[in-house]
Amino acid sequence: MTAPTAAPASEHDTPSTQGWLLLLEASFARLRLGMTVMPTMGLLFGLLLGWQGGPLAPLLVWGGAYLPALLFVWWGHRRYLRDRALQPPQALLPTWTRRVRWLALAHGLGVSLSVPLSLGHGNYEYMLLLHITLAGILAANAAQMSATLAVYRMYFMGAVSGLALIPWAFPGQWPMVLPMTLVMATVIYRSAVNSHRFFVRQVVLEERSRDLAERYREASDTAEATLAEKNHFLTTAAHDLRQPVHAMALLAEAIALNARGQPQIEALLAQWRLSMRSVNHMFDALLDLSRIESGAVALRPAPVPLAVLFDDLRIQFATDAIARGLNLRFHTPPPGAAVLADPALARQSLANLVQNALRYTPQGGVLVGARRRGAHWRLEVWDTGVGVALHEQAQIYEAFYRPEHAWQVHRSGHGLGLAVVARCVALMQARQGLQSRLGKGSCFWIELPAAPPVDQVLQRMPTADMRGTGPLLQGRCLVLDDDPHVLEAWSTLLATWGVQVRLASNAAEAFAQLDTGFAPEAILCDQRLRSGESGFEVLRALLARCPDARGAMVSGEYDSPELQAALDEGYLVLRKPVDVDELHAVLSQWLRPEKNNEISL
Repeated sequence: MTAPTAAPASEHDTPSTQGWLLLLEASFARLRLGMTVMPTMGLLFGLLLGWQGGPLAPLLVWGGAYLPALLFVWWGHRRYLRDRALQPPQALLPTWTRRVRWLALAHGLGVSLSVPLSLGHGNYEYMLLLHITLAGILAANAAQMSATLAVYRMYFMGAVSGLALIPWAFPGQWPMVLPMTLVMATVIYRSAVNSHRFFVRQVVLEERSRDLAERYREASDTAEATLAEKNHFLTTAAHDLRQPVHAMALLAEAIALNARGQPQIEALLAQWRLSMRSVNHMFDALLDLSRIESGAVALRPAPVPLAVLFDDLRIQFATDAIARGLNLRFHTPPPGAAVLADPALARQSLANLVQNALRYTPQGGVLVGARRRGAHWRLEVWDTGVGVALHEQAQIYEAFYRPEHAWQVHRSGHGLGLAVVARCVALMQARQGLQSRLGKGSCFWIELPAAPPVDQVLQRMPTADMRGTGPLLQGRCLVLDDDPHVLEAWSTLLATWGVQVRLASNAAEAFAQLDTGFAPEAILCDQRLRSGESGFEVLRALLARCPDARGAMVSGEYDSPELQAALDEGYLVLRKPVDVDELHAVLSQWLRPEKNNEISL
């Protein structure tokens, strides 16, 4: 639906029906305002004419006649508001455009009526003042009533009809006054046309802005929904895929305990462990990326001692560096040096950089250090690896991106480590960067705010494998998991360690084991059970039945509310694939070691 006015230059510059209604309302509002001042004008010009000796009544009656006309227009406006609430815009626009046009014509004729009412009674100065006032009113309405040009055109036609009386209003001067008045009227009308175009353009721009905002909101909602769906898929897929990896890890450990002294089998198991570790790293990176993108990571800034951070990384990557034949060195910062950052995100970021450096350094070494830069510490990871070409440095932090030459050096990477670093650094509102030359090595760095010096005590966890030399465990363990392959792997490993194990896939089977008289000292329960039960609720019920037992949750999920509740209540949560050393250490505390028995490896 288009308004009855001059066509815009382009179809795309035409307002919608709702936009034309807004323009009509602006013209209608100006019409009402213009009629409001007319009674005052009639009073003033009537008094002026009477002061000059002319009749007072005609202009007073003229001004007074505007009062009922004004009431009629205000009533019409109320009716318009009622119709707007009841009728669709397509039906409302043509009807009310026609009505407002007729009201504007009537108002224009009413304004021009002041001229014949003054003929023969006012002197030259009076008539000149009257025409100047009428021209001012005409110009003022051109700036507002022209929102709908068809409305202003009708008003203009009525208002300038009084120009026909100029020869009688200015008997001696009309040859000069009439052309000047016509020129002024033309200029005013052209100004009204320009104002109308401005109004139309403003409405079009506002509609485009609203449309863009709405499309942006829809796109944003779609993107957020897609991201949430992707993150949910990654979480679910990671849990499901961790199940077989978890089972393989347990079986590999059980086989290793029985294959000690057989070099060929040990070599195969070592490769098996490395492969599973690579898969596990991929799952961890995917979940880290998913959790950061979904906003599930809460930032908890705290002083992080650099010496403790570096020592943790030294312990974590020492074995990997030795296995690769690389020299891993740490330039320890001064005592008390610390950064203000989220401890988990800072450690994850630096660990990913070290792991990335080791992975893409065929020979030479990796150096981890820290430099003080004003109010910040710059944590740097240097390597003598393959480097990054200049044109690829902007893409290196994108998820799943790997330079072509990187595939030739290390094929098991997934292009996620640096993406996680970028997300962690952005979340901490820190800075990052790299300096690299292809074939000459790289320096990746993270810059974090310096924290006041802190005291730290370096606590190194023992790294010796006590599972092969320590005494057999002695005790009873109940394991709940809905995957039969995982249950079989649990049974094989725990039996190898000397543990009496009972298995269950749901709460009913678990309580049935207790009903047989089995009294577990340790209970390990998966969170996601196919029966639909909450593993945490089942674990609490089992521990209530066995108050002397100790329990832990085992799950491949990371953002489960139940697991977070378990952590908040002080329960131990083991992540799949379970670290066998960690599992053995936990059970060594919960179960009694069997005296005079050792595992011969």
